[in-house]
Amino acid sequence: MSLVTYETRGKTAILTLNNGENRQNRAFAAAMRAALQQAEDDKTIRSVVITSNDEKNWSQGVDLNWLMAARQAGREDDMRAFMIEMNEVFARILTFPMPVIAAITGHAFGNGAMLACACDFRFMRADRGYFCFPEVDINIPFLPSMIAYVRKAMPEYRFNEMKLSGRRVTATELEADHVLTAAPDAEATLAAALDYAATFSKGRGIFGEHKQRMHKDILEIMARDDAPLIAALQLTA
Repeated sequence: MSLVTYETRGKTAILTLNNGENRQNRAFAAAMRAALQQAEDDKTIRSVVITSNDEKNWSQGVDLNWLMAARQAGREDDMRAFMIEMNEVFARILTFPMPVIAAITGHAFGNGAMLACACDFRFMRADRGYFCFPEVDINIPFLPSMIAYVRKAMPEYRFNEMKLSGRRVTATELEADHVLTAAPDAEATLAAALDYAATFSKGRGIFGEHKQRMHKDILEIMARDDAPLIAALQLTA
């Protein structure tokens, strides 16, 4: 089974993460890029929803086992390629010519939470699951562009608290900050995201241009500031 499956409902493409904790590695990045391209190639599609089929997890972030194995084996080019390819996923979402909506049906940790923040809108189940940036506890700093697109998704005081404490935050808390819309459970979360997605029928040209201009600074940070850190593999503190 593909790490990310693609299906449609009306004019909405549904991208379902299929690999348990949905840890991010090069295969995950490739599957995400392919699914997003499939949505863009289908000219009937007007919105995208990203969900998960796991009962507990939306995405637990970077596949640390893969990353550490690559480091121990001296596969530095593989590590650089992974960071570049995930940045390509984030940039693709930030500039995608239609709304990308996260239906967060379980835990969103680290790069998983960042994937949600890169999306245009977010829905999350309130009965279980946490949104968390644990990087402060595992000695992995954010790339500069990550700071920028998390800031576009949540207020500074909440980001400051989460980034520096590593605290696990609930959907109800984030809804109070207008970061996302909380729903009672996983089924209701996906249903709410799909209902909202179905309200969009915007022209791709204008939607994409809006996002290009809105996120121009983030893309510049990614190119200017992330690139030398990735090249030097300054990925841990």
